[in-house]
Amino acid sequence: MLIKRSDGKAAKQRLASAYAGLSGGGLDRRGFLRQAGLGGAGLAALGTLGAGRARAAEGSMGVLDHGQPVQRVKNVCTHCSVGCTVTAEVQNGVWVGQEPSWDSPINRGTHCAKGASVRELVSGDRRLKVPLKLVGGQWQRLSWDQAIEEIGAKLLEVREKAGPDSVFWLGSAKFTNEAAYLFRKFGAFWGTNSVDHQARICHSTTVAGVANTWGYGAQTNSYNDIRNARTMIIMGGNPAEAHPISLQHVLSGKEINRANLVVIDPRYTRTAAHATEYVRLRPGTDIPLIWGMLWHIFQNGWEDKEFIRQRVYGMEEIRAEVAKWTPEEVQRVTGVPGEQLKRVAQMFATQKPATLIWCMGATQKTVGTANVRAYSVLLLATGNVGSAGTGANIFRGHTNVQGATDLGLDVTTLPGYYGLDENAWRHFARVWEVEYEWLLGRFGSKALMETPGIPTTRWFDATLMPGELEKTAADGEAYVQQPHSLKAMVVFGHGGNTVTRMPESVKGLEKLELLVVADPHPTTFSQLSARKDGTYLLPICTSFEMEGTRTASNRSLQWGFKIVEPIFESKNDYDAMYLLAQRLGFAEPMFRRIGVTQGPKGPSVSAEDILREMNRGLWSIGYTGQSPERLKLHMEHQDKFDLVTLRGREGTPVAHDYYGLPWPCWGTPEIKHPGSAILYNTHLHVKDGGGTFRARFGVERNGQTLLAEGSWSKDSEIEDGYPEFTVAMLKRLGWYDDLTAAEKASLERHFGANIDRAAWSTDLSGGIIRVALEHGCSPFGNAKARAVAWNLPDPVPVHREPIYTARPDLIAKYPTLPDRRGFRMPHLGVSVQNRSTTVAKDFPIVLTSGRLVEYEGGGEETRSNRWLAELQQDMFVEVNPADAAERGVRDGGWVWVYGPESNSRVKVKALVTERVGKGVAFMPFHFGGFFQGEDRRRFYPPGTDPIVLGESVNTVTTYGYDPVTFMQETKVTLCQIRSA
Repeated sequence: MLIKRSDGKAAKQRLASAYAGLSGGGLDRRGFLRQAGLGGAGLAALGTLGAGRARAAEGSMGVLDHGQPVQRVKNVCTHCSVGCTVTAEVQNGVWVGQEPSWDSPINRGTHCAKGASVRELVSGDRRLKVPLKLVGGQWQRLSWDQAIEEIGAKLLEVREKAGPDSVFWLGSAKFTNEAAYLFRKFGAFWGTNSVDHQARICHSTTVAGVANTWGYGAQTNSYNDIRNARTMIIMGGNPAEAHPISLQHVLSGKEINRANLVVIDPRYTRTAAHATEYVRLRPGTDIPLIWGMLWHIFQNGWEDKEFIRQRVYGMEEIRAEVAKWTPEEVQRVTGVPGEQLKRVAQMFATQKPATLIWCMGATQKTVGTANVRAYSVLLLATGNVGSAGTGANIFRGHTNVQGATDLGLDVTTLPGYYGLDENAWRHFARVWEVEYEWLLGRFGSKALMETPGIPTTRWFDATLMPGELEKTAADGEAYVQQPHSLKAMVVFGHGGNTVTRMPESVKGLEKLELLVVADPHPTTFSQLSARKDGTYLLPICTSFEMEGTRTASNRSLQWGFKIVEPIFESKNDYDAMYLLAQRLGFAEPMFRRIGVTQGPKGPSVSAEDILREMNRGLWSIGYTGQSPERLKLHMEHQDKFDLVTLRGREGTPVAHDYYGLPWPCWGTPEIKHPGSAILYNTHLHVKDGGGTFRARFGVERNGQTLLAEGSWSKDSEIEDGYPEFTVAMLKRLGWYDDLTAAEKASLERHFGANIDRAAWSTDLSGGIIRVALEHGCSPFGNAKARAVAWNLPDPVPVHREPIYTARPDLIAKYPTLPDRRGFRMPHLGVSVQNRSTTVAKDFPIVLTSGRLVEYEGGGEETRSNRWLAELQQDMFVEVNPADAAERGVRDGGWVWVYGPESNSRVKVKALVTERVGKGVAFMPFHFGGFFQGEDRRRFYPPGTDPIVLGESVNTVTTYGYDPVTFMQETKVTLCQIRSA
């Protein structure tokens, strides 16, 4: 579908031209709408949504006219987090073709199946075309004005009777950075911290785990830098299917460096097929395996002793825990032979540089944060952090899940990981130019303003449980720690089949007074429950129909240019949020620094202005140097960056910059910091992208320093560890007068008598950061990474059996945590796990889940894409041949998969294969539209149902949450399989 062209030459006709109804010439927008059945009478007919409704013709994409000029527009693929460039060909306002993006240093002219077919997302006939509402079980069309009026009125009614925390705001990893930031700001102006998105269910535990180890919750290196590694371990990831384009960098490293590629996974994946060593482990035993590797490393003296001495705190406590994990105990718990693990450990510790790559197989567990901490400790023990070819290469999921997390779509923090304490709120009051007291008044109380909100994994529990003012004595601990339960939910760009315990989720949906879904597709939320009224669907355009940036896994930002205007009656996220803020009464203060002009379809919000406001306030993670102008320049000169280092070449307009200005990109755009391609890299000057471990946990603990000893970044004027920079520290060092008069005036204006307490992360002038850089210092200090994180439930990671385990014999020695409370709700642990003793007898097969190359996320978008739907048409379960034989299950036959909670079951096809070991089954998580055997296609708005439907694996996944983030357990539960 992608063909390279010579300059000025048109491509051959696309595969789409084989479809009926295509014109041989170009299309203007009116012609496009006419072909799509949406011109004049077609639009009017949509109002009734009857049997004769208008629908998009199969030729609605348009066809390249060889005789007309072609405009080529660059954007970023909206699927996974690799950050592939999409180069669109546009004629007369219609997207007519797609070229390989040869200039991109990320995808280098390649695409996976999803990336090659993204044009269908803009022109697909199953898009949500007009605003709809559910009335008496029937979908009715209404105007945008009417929809915003009714939604706004109901939200204010709910707020009046139950307070601002009674509304849950669910955002999206599909957002641009600007939309994510705006959505979190919207939540703040509404008065709640219950603002979340997909990171909760994919990598929230990664963010918590690595941030609590060395400072920042993000990938340390890049996809491209993997080419430098001599040993690569992929554990809990299947990039061959989940991140296909990333594999070109992995395999190039393997071939060019003759590198070791070790894949550790319960399932023999397509990635495992490329491995030089495949290790099959029992699901849920990551920590025993990592400690088993460290047992061999410590026993043989393979650890990096000098790195540990200079840059790591608490390794002795790790040694004490690791000593318990002898090869015999590791094999008993994980199933991995000791000799194989010793071989892998020696590779990782001695054949360096080595990198550890992980994805959701590591994170989606009740011990997800502890897993990530153990992975990070392995890197620290072997000195594999902070240089080329090393590091934690964390492959995030959706296109902008890294950026959306950075920008605060997280119930625990404001944008930039500032947290929720009063200092954080006062900082953003200054950034937003509103009074702190006004923000405080928007919340139910100061305590709620500073308390994490309801996470997306538990929103339905917060709907079904009473609030503090609603509970009775009979409810006991089963209540939500806020005045009222959730009454309404507003969802932008998020599926309804992505959380576990779906039968409970359905009950929660049915109890909501208001459900608003703003999305290019109606999503599973539209059909999953028996709701009859109070549901609104707002058509939102894709990121190809708007401007804005997205952040790939490696922390680099890319500007996406608008390819076409929003199709049908869709609006972009910015404009939809503006309209809603206007109706709710806070548009003026919320958009005070953001330009809003009147366009042909109503108010039009400036993406550039949103990014500039982000630059103004997000000093903590260095989202300040990436101005719209610098990022657009990078997209224009993609071919000027080195493939491996991602550095701009000498003599070019982007010389010295790292591609996409990966954060932290320190200071204002004017100082031209190049970005930080590799975090914590002491081999470079901080002005050149170098850095240290962040000093965010104090300077001393138990009589031991937490600051680095004998280690500093290149040319630092402080040749030892040091704390984070404040005005007081500048004065002690004699550097205060290095600040300009304007920088001093800004500090005095914002901090007054408390100026000495002004820190690098809250100084809006950027002066403290600028001075630190001039002296070769990291603004956030120079500390040791923490092998021991004393603020977490398990300061040293320990193995805990899954909540539902097929090995109840191990529970006594390795129990889960006791029942507790968290995120305003009860969090059950031991009381649920104790069921495993009896449950495992009836549900003996371990069920895990994961991705397919053809689909993405909950799958509504990709299963509506005709090109992808053709590739994978059935939901299935992989069953080991021995398990299938015991149950009389045949390959390709229908089976019921039963879960141990809520009498749940799903009907799917069996794929009998040795990819999974005996006692383990695998199901993909991209399907929806069937629920416990019932085909629910008829409940979608007419014409919007995905081409492919199937059962969701999350109908049978079960209770179990990480104590730090409330990440759900999707990788290890129990099931039973029977022929249907």
